[in-house]
Amino acid sequence: MTTPGELQRRLGTVDAVIIGLGSMVGAGIFAALPAAAAAAGTGLLIGLAVAAVVAYCNATSSARLAARYPQSGGTYVYGRERLGEFWGYTAGWSFIVGKTASCAAMALTVGLYVWPQWAHAVAVAAVVALTAVNYAGIQKSALLTRIIVACVLAVLAAVVVIIADSGTADAARLTLGDDIGAGGVLQAAGLLFFAFAGYARIATLGEEVRDPAHTIPRAIPIALGITLVIYAVVAVAVLSVLGGSELASASAPLADAVAAAGAEQWRPMVRAGAAVAALGSLLALILGVSRTTLAMARDHHLPHWLAAVHPRFSVPHHAEVMVGIVVAVLAAVVDLRGAIGFSSFAVLVYYAIANAAAWTLGKRVIPALGLAGCLLLAFTLPPASTLTGAAVVLTGALLYRWRRDKRR
Repeated sequence: MTTPGELQRRLGTVDAVIIGLGSMVGAGIFAALPAAAAAAGTGLLIGLAVAAVVAYCNATSSARLAARYPQSGGTYVYGRERLGEFWGYTAGWSFIVGKTASCAAMALTVGLYVWPQWAHAVAVAAVVALTAVNYAGIQKSALLTRIIVACVLAVLAAVVVIIADSGTADAARLTLGDDIGAGGVLQAAGLLFFAFAGYARIATLGEEVRDPAHTIPRAIPIALGITLVIYAVVAVAVLSVLGGSELASASAPLADAVAAAGAEQWRPMVRAGAAVAALGSLLALILGVSRTTLAMARDHHLPHWLAAVHPRFSVPHHAEVMVGIVVAVLAAVVDLRGAIGFSSFAVLVYYAIANAAAWTLGKRVIPALGLAGCLLLAFTLPPASTLTGAAVVLTGALLYRWRRDKRR
């Protein structure tokens, strides 16, 4: 039984894995590949491996912490409990601002694939619709995510098969160029990390998962492993027909790859699959941001009325509506690649704190690698993303100091 103000534990391992997949697959394949190719060309495959290693360390640390602290809020809770209130607040702030940018990026991705001329209007409509779905309850969100993930995986499989059967794929296009350096590869890894960060949604749903001490540590690595295999296969296929330079300039990379493979008739299917994938990612992102907002509001770091839980649907309805409003406003004005870079910086800060918190639990090799990897990738992102992200995180720290002094 739950008490007023608490969420209900309704999600099993499969639900948690599906929500994690819905968060990651849509973001990475359809939004981050061109930006990574612009940074490193075919070296993005190395960047993908680097991002996967850092993500694995972060996932392991997050799973250990989530098993001990099965509450909504993710690293906001872990940082608060293991490192102190300030670090918990900084993690929560970084997650909310970073993932709000991710929500806007995914909403705009929907718009660009569905109706490029009216991309921002479609993005706003998508945010409104998915906020309504989340408001109706976590079980409906999980069911919709299952359907979305199944559709997206079918489209990605079709893309790989079309390219493999076309005869236009050339392994020579995967060769690394002489102009690819470590800086470009690390920048690509930081941008691709944007795509892996979806497993955080599993941890932030800790208060709605059955038997979280077992479910969360199982669900996170399963979702991450499946996503890595999908990314690697699709990235190799797309590069084999487009090459690094053409991929870097693509606005719809998988649709362009299918057309280059001589299957222009399948382009609409791929565009539809991309839109569905981005919708799935957006759905899960809004879930995660609203749950972290709920946790911070409970501790009065955000307005306390955001901590309200709907008596019928058992969702943080005030937080979900507020997140939906903010994301809709951003979706009307954001630039896609800028949002990805900013989001990556803020989320890397979030996971750096998660690894620091996991360090205090013992078994410190993986947390140390994760912490170092997060900081390295954060400060090798494009300068504009690093500077903007650092400024916003610092603003959050100043707000914390101001509120603390005001309370005193």
